[in-house]
Amino acid sequence: MKFLYKGGMIEYPVNALFSDIAANVQKDYDAPIILAKVDQKLYELNKKISRAEVYGGSGTSPELSFYTTRDRDGHRAYERGAEMMFLRAITHLYGKKLKKLKLEYAIGDALYFSVAFKDGVKIKLDEKTLGRVKAAMRRYVDNDEKFVKSKIPTRDAIELFRMHGMTDKERLFHYRRTSTTNMYRFGNYYDYYYGYMPPSAGYVDIFDLLPAEGGVLLVLPNHSHPEKIGSAEIPKKLFAAMNKSNTWGENVGIPTVAALNDAISRGEGRDIILSSEAYQEHIIGEFAQRIKEENRRIVMIAGPSSSGKTSFSHRLSIQLNNVGLKAHPIACDNYYLERSLTPRDENGEYDFECLEAINIDLFNKQMTSLLKGEKVELPTFNFKLGRPEFNGNALKMASDDVLVIEGIHGLNDKLSYSISPEDKFRIYISAITALNVDEHNRIPTTDSREIRRMVRDARTRGFSAVETIARWQSVRHGEEKHIFPFQECADVMFNSASIYELAVLKTFAEPLLFAIPTDAPEYPEAKRLLKFLEYFLGLSCEDVPRNSLLREFIGGSVFPVG
Repeated sequence: MKFLYKGGMIEYPVNALFSDIAANVQKDYDAPIILAKVDQKLYELNKKISRAEVYGGSGTSPELSFYTTRDRDGHRAYERGAEMMFLRAITHLYGKKLKKLKLEYAIGDALYFSVAFKDGVKIKLDEKTLGRVKAAMRRYVDNDEKFVKSKIPTRDAIELFRMHGMTDKERLFHYRRTSTTNMYRFGNYYDYYYGYMPPSAGYVDIFDLLPAEGGVLLVLPNHSHPEKIGSAEIPKKLFAAMNKSNTWGENVGIPTVAALNDAISRGEGRDIILSSEAYQEHIIGEFAQRIKEENRRIVMIAGPSSSGKTSFSHRLSIQLNNVGLKAHPIACDNYYLERSLTPRDENGEYDFECLEAINIDLFNKQMTSLLKGEKVELPTFNFKLGRPEFNGNALKMASDDVLVIEGIHGLNDKLSYSISPEDKFRIYISAITALNVDEHNRIPTTDSREIRRMVRDARTRGFSAVETIARWQSVRHGEEKHIFPFQECADVMFNSASIYELAVLKTFAEPLLFAIPTDAPEYPEAKRLLKFLEYFLGLSCEDVPRNSLLREFIGGSVFPVG
């Protein structure tokens, strides 16, 4: 069978494995190949070439390419393979003694698993204990044991989950509408995974296990450097924020999608919405009280795209007013340089996300003057004309006034170099998803934010889902460069994710994703997100309060957020 490949043609017989082709073309790639792609469809490497499946019948040969561990989807496949190896190893060694074993989240270059043993079992998760687990995983690699996928009736999958005590998966698949389910077997260990897997353990040969508070860190390579183990350094403040969100989800009885679906099907959707919003409001109120007690004059808010910075700044301002302060929200975007002075990136495009795109000197001059009690005329950036304008928006601060500044560089002290650290209160905001698909399938924070942005872009900017997906990796690159390195500088962290939001966003996002043509380069990502949203029961936005952060994306906000 002939394929288009890198501008030429290659030919392989029907029933050949994609792994055979990958081995022959590995020299063309700068990282290990882990997935195949034919036209706009992804395949695992242990899949056989089938003319009926991969040949579109259009009269032209399909295009073949490969994903490596440096690519996002390839790195996620590596991650899933390592996870299944770890789960098999620790279950084999301590299965009857385990009470809880759950993948909580990814943090840094590691996956964090919470582990609890049954009452009366005294096993310390130290380097010696984890050494036994790691040795078992290393044997899997040395033996190149296979990840075997099989398609079985969904009712059989539910029974299999019940037999193995995977009650979270049993409940989740109660809501599945498909008649069949893909199951994975690794040795004598069975599990379900949302996404593609590597063909065998030999592909997953770089990992480490480290003890962590309440569990284990499975350290993996960073996708930027897939040839070496990643950093085992854990951002402490982010780790604490994630634990806090997960604890709240456990306390309200909704740690997984199955639990959320159960609650929605019982008619408890409104209660979940109100509880989630009340929890966020309580935390924002605590921030406001602390800002007052510490006599901070300026609040710096930063976070990645679609984290809800603008709505948060307004909600915080209201809470500051409630504790006797007068808040003035200011967006850093109004301090952009004139378009002709904006730096360009390596591709010659305007780089609006770099710090140098901001008129830093003007920002510092005006903030310093305001803190001195002087009257200042603030700029408003005209994005259509690409220039700042002064339209009489004057401000003068009194002793009980607070400036609330939001922008992606808010935690970078170079932005506010002239302001004393004692005057600043730094807040990092992100949508840290506290919900898991099930105990072994996490929901990446980036997925939630991508869906948020897609819905907002379609509503406020007229962008299609294709355009949002096409830009997303560039946005992510900017975050890793300009935002994440400063997150631990924050005084506090705020989780803007609502435990119910994906059930609401589903009804807005699905039509946008279904509109993406099957021949578009963005189709595989659309297909992945659609499959992900299938897990959720839909929830009406009717009961979402108008001051909710979610309203910034779905519309109907009381705040000026577009």
